Amino acid sequence: MKFVITGGSGFIGRAIAKRLRASGHTVTAVSLRTPPSPQVFAGCEAVIHLAGEPVAQRWTAAAKERIVNSRVQGTRTLVAALRQQPPAALISASAIGYYGSRGDEILTEESPPGSDFLGQVAVAWEQEARAAEAFGVRVVTPRIGVVLGRGGGALPKMALPFRFGVGGRLGDGRQWTSWIHLDDLIALVEFSIATTAVRGAVNAVAPNPVTNAAFTRELAKVLHRPAIFPVPAVALKLLLGEMSQVVLASQRVIPQAVLRAGFQFRFTEVSAALRQIFTA
Repeated sequence: MKFVITGGSGFIGRAIAKRLRASGHTVTAVSLRTPPSPQVFAGCEAVIHLAGEPVAQRWTAAAKERIVNSRVQGTRTLVAALRQQPPAALISASAIGYYGSRGDEILTEESPPGSDFLGQVAVAWEQEARAAEAFGVRVVTPRIGVVLGRGGGALPKMALPFRFGVGGRLGDGRQWTSWIHLDDLIALVEFSIATTAVRGAVNAVAPNPVTNAAFTRELAKVLHRPAIFPVPAVALKLLLGEMSQVVLASQRVIPQAVLRAGFQFRFTEVSAALRQIFTA
């Protein structure tokens, strides 16, 4: 089969493209810096849309504009190109930032969005992707949590202070972290392509979120380091500005839609996921 991917040079995009090619598929990476030719999508089974400005940066006015435009305008540009050569499916990434920070509330795909910056970005982002439904494309918007894997994403940065023996919880540690192993995310994308009953928003997270305190304990354990140096919330706010909302947000997200559709996670506990990444 033929697949087209945006954001193919990123941590997740490289891993998905590698898996699809290893399975014998053709994968074409496209950039959205200029509108792609509709011919790129001829004969394409599915488009996997991952492109977007990194959120992990200080949120200046210019950075916020790039975050919004890369997702909203970028998705609009992609959907316009698909109109002439529509694939069977569009898998368009979203994020659990959709929900905002919600304390201990259990969040499913039916939960309403947050009213903060990332929540509103995700709402507009998903709306642009769903526009492809008007010309017969099945649209899936996986709301991706913290992706755990080797060689990229948030985990190497999270592990660094622990390697130097100065790791610890963030803030009070009571905020919920919804995570997913990279291998499960790739499998979930493949499942979403193959399973025509899957459509709309799906939470791309493992079924057992953990508090930040529990996560840092497990990370310290697998690295054989202490977890005794908590980072106060005020320090994070001074260091990161408004973006500190992301690392202090509490999002207890459950993957209700894919579980109901029959998807089986390989890594359901964060301890097993971290052991596989750091010791396999």
